[in-house]
Amino acid sequence: MAAGGAEEQQRRRLGRLSALSVYRRAAGAGRLERRRRGTPLPAGSKRAKARPRRGGAGSGGPEPEAPPPPPIAAAPPSRVERTKAPAGSPEAKRQGGPAASPGGPRPPGEGGGVVGLLRRLGRVEDSRQRAAELFRWLVAPVAPGEFLGRHWERAPLLVRRGDPGYYAGLFSTADLDAALRGGEVHFGTHLDVTSYAEGVRETHNPSGRALPAVVWDFYQNGCSLRLLSPQAFSPTVWHFLSILQEHFGSMAGANTYLTPPGTQGFAPHYDDIEAFVLQLEGKKHWRVYSPRTDAEVLPQFSSANLTQAELGEPMLETVLEAGDLLYFPRGFIHQGDCLPDAHSLHITVSSYQRNSWGDFLEKLLPAALQMALEEDVEYRQGLPMDYLGYMGVTNSDAVDARRTAFMGKVQSLIKKLVNYAPIDAAVDQRAKSFLHDCLPPVLTQSEKAQSMYGFPARWQDGGPCDVDILITKDTQVRLLRHGIIRLCNEEAGVMLYYTTENSRVYHKEEPKFLEIDPEYTDSIEFLLSSYPNHVSVDTLPCETLEDKISLATLLFEKGILTTKKPLVQV
Repeated sequence: MAAGGAEEQQRRRLGRLSALSVYRRAAGAGRLERRRRGTPLPAGSKRAKARPRRGGAGSGGPEPEAPPPPPIAAAPPSRVERTKAPAGSPEAKRQGGPAASPGGPRPPGEGGGVVGLLRRLGRVEDSRQRAAELFRWLVAPVAPGEFLGRHWERAPLLVRRGDPGYYAGLFSTADLDAALRGGEVHFGTHLDVTSYAEGVRETHNPSGRALPAVVWDFYQNGCSLRLLSPQAFSPTVWHFLSILQEHFGSMAGANTYLTPPGTQGFAPHYDDIEAFVLQLEGKKHWRVYSPRTDAEVLPQFSSANLTQAELGEPMLETVLEAGDLLYFPRGFIHQGDCLPDAHSLHITVSSYQRNSWGDFLEKLLPAALQMALEEDVEYRQGLPMDYLGYMGVTNSDAVDARRTAFMGKVQSLIKKLVNYAPIDAAVDQRAKSFLHDCLPPVLTQSEKAQSMYGFPARWQDGGPCDVDILITKDTQVRLLRHGIIRLCNEEAGVMLYYTTENSRVYHKEEPKFLEIDPEYTDSIEFLLSSYPNHVSVDTLPCETLEDKISLATLLFEKGILTTKKPLVQV
């Protein structure tokens, strides 16, 4: 009887059409998005990037026979291993894991894991220190200074913590399932279904909503699941990244990757971001390879999918287990596959996409040239009438005094161009873009009570109640966070850009800004320099008390300012 039941279950299993088989049958071979090296990605599909953002994929060219080692990436990877210390011991506190307490001792009942860590960080008054402490926890036990000096943009770092609960509460398979059941996850936009087998990388995204039964059927049939921007679905990931972005001064993004046992979801490739791989559940086998050429060191864009034949020997090969960390700079080729005995869930935290000196100069130099053209007649003088006869590739080997004079003139104009470069204005424009990229801040309970977001205006007893924002000259105020505003002097006027009304979904909202009177700029700078201390409204350097109260009220209404005490006691 038992044998007959087993045979019946086997028959049903073999006869069932999986979501993957249905997709293959309906889509045909041309829709499977097979991607070999050099093949462009079809419109609407996504590649293994650590953030869903603009940027193309390019080919790095054939591997040279003996590439010179890139000087910036010449350092070998570091491995840091430690055993789990007994909870509450001095060693556990030194290790900097969930048992440690950034921001002071942990009160009884507060809890550990990432949620407890974020709660403790919420008691740190200065948001810059809060961000620094979170980064210290991320790379612990390696000191931040050592990490920046030896690894950042240079070499991979492997940290084995021996603590499966180090990232507890950040994100889990249960959180992924809850997001699917929430009904707001859509294939392609939020979730990618992928596979990589026999050298072929495929994306299997149907259209429409990603329903749990379909998604988990893909997973059962060996497909990996990549959740794009989990911060849109997980308050904890949102909170985590919203703090970390202030440390980097560049957008902090994330994707999560769930891979079935014995499978691989993505082809070898390199990315255009600094990647921090946090192993959340299970384990995963990783191989990391050095950049093959100088051109692949700190690349501007991610690579196309690579073949195994193009890789050579890995510089680092390891199995990540829950609680471990793997960091590698942009340009380092990597691939990860699951062992047969365990699934893998990891989150890749990323930053520094298009945040190089070259990216800065791409914006600065055209502005400098425009200013030079407007202010210096030398840039507007005509070229020599006969320059086409002695310049150009055809004449590049010619010995001609006119060529020497022409090249000298160009060098002189380029050198003088720096005098017209609006460096500070260009920095402000990058800051403006960064603030548009930023996640909105996550407020603690006390911050809510002291801000517009906790203001008790409501409908009660047939009418509005507690509507008036009663800020006086004696009201103590400060910025909600140090990094949430930026003053920009633009053609249309002085703009104050801010992040408090941003969306958790990348660029869902347009940049948020206020046009303010130039006379208020000193007060904005005063608030920045005073942070994290509270100051009375009367000390704002405006001309009149009315202006001081008006500015403070405006900034409070936008969630930019908080008060030392709630304006209305409830």
